[in-house]
Amino acid sequence: MTQQAVQLAGSRTRNPWRYRWIVLGIATFTQAASGFFVGGIGALGVHLQSALNLSTAQLGLLVSAAQFVPLAGLLVAGELLDRYSERWVVGIGAGVVALALGAGSLAPGYAALLVALLVVGTGYSTVQPGGSKSVASWFDTSQRGFAMGIRQAGLPLGAALASAVLPLVAEEFGWRATLLTGGFVALLGAGLFMGCYRRPPAAPAPQDQKPSAPLAVQLRARLRMLREPSTVKIMLSGTSLISVQYGVAVLAVLHLHQASSVGAGQAALVLVASQGAGVAGRICLAAWSDRSGSGRYAVVLVCMVAVIAGLVVLLTPAGRAPVVASGVFVWLGFFGFGWYGPWIAYVTEAAPPGKTGFALGLAMSVNQIAIVTVPPVLGLLVDLTSSFTPAWALLSVLTIVALAVTAKAELRTRQEILTK
Repeated sequence: MTQQAVQLAGSRTRNPWRYRWIVLGIATFTQAASGFFVGGIGALGVHLQSALNLSTAQLGLLVSAAQFVPLAGLLVAGELLDRYSERWVVGIGAGVVALALGAGSLAPGYAALLVALLVVGTGYSTVQPGGSKSVASWFDTSQRGFAMGIRQAGLPLGAALASAVLPLVAEEFGWRATLLTGGFVALLGAGLFMGCYRRPPAAPAPQDQKPSAPLAVQLRARLRMLREPSTVKIMLSGTSLISVQYGVAVLAVLHLHQASSVGAGQAALVLVASQGAGVAGRICLAAWSDRSGSGRYAVVLVCMVAVIAGLVVLLTPAGRAPVVASGVFVWLGFFGFGWYGPWIAYVTEAAPPGKTGFALGLAMSVNQIAIVTVPPVLGLLVDLTSSFTPAWALLSVLTIVALAVTAKAELRTRQEILTK
């Protein structure tokens, strides 16, 4: 072997960190695959309402059903991720999603479908924090925002693909076939993650750890994180923006179809474009946060301002014009879905040492409160008023309040840093 070949082989041996791009790819795919069906429910709104005779509130409850168990499940998943390898925690969770969707395809009606989606939420509880923790552990701060943005783009990417594919499947084979399709895609994600994920070379796989203090004492210590200023900003901004994200996912197609007189197929394509813009937003905004001299949270504040502007347009008569409404939903896709990239990077960096998994689970579990409650509430508002205006107004008020409180907290934090 020549000296050059020896040096090349040695450089490969000494640089196992190149595998981080493989980890990023499989984490992104698993995210997209696990959220594929739930992300596409909004595009199935017209089909599901017709096939199952659903109200808008019942349709919103379907979206919430898959997000109900993660209210507590994300905290459990976060604790598991601090104790065991992400490979098994995420892989098994994605497998549960696949099995539940397969069983849901046999559901005799609406109630059984709700139960199946509750089980989907149980498995999905591990995928979000687990994938985020796996990517954060492989990338340093100089690339973490960009990597997290790509990984978090998996959710709108999966939703965009589902919004394009599932309505066609429903038209051709019926709504049950859409669950089978989603289950198969989730199973692919589970197999890929368990087969290919490896922990970073500098971080040995965690072993089953015996707690050094009683569980109640550990839990109180971890929940004290809720009092931290950074945690307050995380919670308020996260719940307001996730409310907008799911509001758009559930109501965009219905708004375009009913208020703007756009055909169901064309309306679904606008949602696909909106979610595609969300993919770009999560990557671009997260990459911007890597280089922003104002910090990652400043990018989140920009997203809140942009979301408010878009919602205000929907409240005007112009927001019912097909071209304007379509453009606004793409705008809301970029900022109203894209915020998650810089936000999740901020969460991982604000977490105390050794508690990254729990911090991610805690932040995401608070978001789940909005995910569970907002879609049915918005749907009920639409049903009661026969108008989308109250729904968009509620989302804009929530975001304005969160912006005012968190911007003030961010300014106070910067002033404290400058005075030290």
